[in-house]
Amino acid sequence: MADNKSRVVLLTGAAGGLGTVMTLALLEAGHAVAAVDRNAAALEKLAALPAVAQSRNRFLSLPAELAVEATCADTVAATIARFGRIEGVINNAGIGPSSLRADAEKNIPTIDELTPDIWDRFFAINVRAPMLLMRAVLQPMREQGWGRIVNNTTSFRTMLRVLPYGATKSALESMSAVWAEQLKGTGITVNVLVPGGPTDTPFVGMDSGWKREQMLRPDIMAEPIRWLLSDASNGITGQRFTGAEWNVSLTPDEAAQRARRPIGWPELAAQTAWWPKDSK
Repeated sequence: MADNKSRVVLLTGAAGGLGTVMTLALLEAGHAVAAVDRNAAALEKLAALPAVAQSRNRFLSLPAELAVEATCADTVAATIARFGRIEGVINNAGIGPSSLRADAEKNIPTIDELTPDIWDRFFAINVRAPMLLMRAVLQPMREQGWGRIVNNTTSFRTMLRVLPYGATKSALESMSAVWAEQLKGTGITVNVLVPGGPTDTPFVGMDSGWKREQMLRPDIMAEPIRWLLSDASNGITGQRFTGAEWNVSLTPDEAAQRARRPIGWPELAAQTAWWPKDSK
């Protein structure tokens, strides 16, 4: 870390492929991690990893389903009770096409297959849960004048190709852009972090059609998340960072500059035929 300060970070989907990488990266950087996952058995395996066991005083395991408002509030309260504060939230938890069937990345589910219950489940986990956590942490972050919200979305291509996953991630991208604008000047930043393509984790099914050896390695998320939780990222908000574009041969600040662009593809606004000039 550039500033060597220990932060308290709540990380969702902590026991998954990307979540494990980010948990280990944050603990290595000296942060405290409240690891949240709905899979209690996977959390136990995460806690048993040597690097986590050695940092047990900075690690809290929290099995939880976050699509319920009271659960989100309880999770934040448990984090503050253990560590005294909460300074970062990484909304990494989510479900993707492979949760429907193993080949759903290759044979995209159609509108006939996507029942209302499936849509509700995807939006509950991928959209509602991040919103509820945001509401739960906003007051303590405002009081301390410092906070980091990092949301995991996906590529624009996936948003336009894969439903309902793409729709949930485009919603989270939009939410991130709005939150970043609304919280400017508060010390709380809102950014997006994505791998940049299919990543070799269980999130992508074995029958996805992707060659595993050609997929991105999950450890590309380690350096970006460490930088985003440091004071080096102070004032940087409304940005989308891509792990695959993070060049570890550069200084962290240089790598961050090259791996980032504004959230939500604002260049598309130039294609709007008409919009009131005095509107934001």
